Amino acid sequence: MNEIRRIGVDLGKRVFHVTAADAKGGIVERKRLRRSGLQSYLAKLPAGCEVAMEACGSAHRWGRLASRLGHRALLMSPQFVSPYVKSNKNDANDADGIAEAACRPTMRFVGVKDVDRQCAQQTHRARQLAVKARTAQCNQIHGFLLEYGIESSKGVGAVLRRLPEVLEDAENEVPFDARGLLRELGEELRRLDDRVKEFDARIGEIARRTPACRRLQAIPGIGPLTATALAATVGNAAEFRNGRELAAWLGLVPRQRTTGGKPTLPGIGKRGDRHLRTLMIHGARSALRTAAKRDDRRSRWVLDLQERRGANVAAVALANKNARTAWALLAGETDFDAGHVGKAAWEPANRRRRIWTRKTSGRHGPRTVARSEVGSDGETGRTGAPGACVGQRSSRPSSC
Repeated sequence: MNEIRRIGVDLGKRVFHVTAADAKGGIVERKRLRRSGLQSYLAKLPAGCEVAMEACGSAHRWGRLASRLGHRALLMSPQFVSPYVKSNKNDANDADGIAEAACRPTMRFVGVKDVDRQCAQQTHRARQLAVKARTAQCNQIHGFLLEYGIESSKGVGAVLRRLPEVLEDAENEVPFDARGLLRELGEELRRLDDRVKEFDARIGEIARRTPACRRLQAIPGIGPLTATALAATVGNAAEFRNGRELAAWLGLVPRQRTTGGKPTLPGIGKRGDRHLRTLMIHGARSALRTAAKRDDRRSRWVLDLQERRGANVAAVALANKNARTAWALLAGETDFDAGHVGKAAWEPANRRRRIWTRKTSGRHGPRTVARSEVGSDGETGRTGAPGACVGQRSSRPSSC
């Protein structure tokens, strides 16, 4: 067992399949173990082994156990493991594919969540289910009332206020048995609404006692729901090298379909956690509605974008910027500063002001133009930045 350096574990409810490999990737042994047998097997492995698993049910618990035993837990998305599964689909081949995929230098791994992060994420999932049941119950009551020619306004509160009036009105067409049924459905709707409010209170308490959530809530468009969901999902964002990777993982950037060197960018990718992406975009819409009341750099930018591209594009763009900002706060453990100007936003402007000239050819022969006037395809007049001096034929910058 001393030559084992990596194992691939195909997780299950009671039965687990293990493929052990050496430092060169050669298979040392294959085992079929029960739950207690897997724990004993992990304890007997040499310290520092890589324990690879798919990021599925119970994977984080086994990852925490492997880490406590001195091993390195490697969790991978199942979609990245499937190309390495050879031949037919069975548990032993899955374990071989997991062990093979874990040694790839370009493989992307999932961070192991602690119990607090998992508890916060489970609270969000339970709230999602309660909201879905509440919406279904509300729509059912709407439909039943319409069968008797009774209309009701949208929203749970409107239905709960309207239902007692309908039940007390003896002149409508609602029969006696239907009144009892609607009363029971109304009580169920009120119970589900109270359940959602209880989850909101729990999430608010988690946000108040978690420092990372308090820092994230300073970003316009991120409240307790989004802050707790983001902190529970990405933790300290150590799995992402920069904010662009986090935004792309959330599906807040365009998809890419490039062939023959011709790029095509359709709508956003919608990858990653759908619930978290929904919260980010809804929060951005809320911040967009109140952006006119603020005068910071971010608000001016998003209002200008809304005027040029519309509210939907501006909301997604603001959600993308919030995701990048959230990565900076989580990775650097810093506080939000609305007036902060990042390095990427400051240096190009200085570069445009200091490096002015570039020679290019035109219809009237070669000429010297400003760097900011030259586009990526060599044509001029496409990428001039606000405030930059463009179109100068002299190699010395003139006053604008």
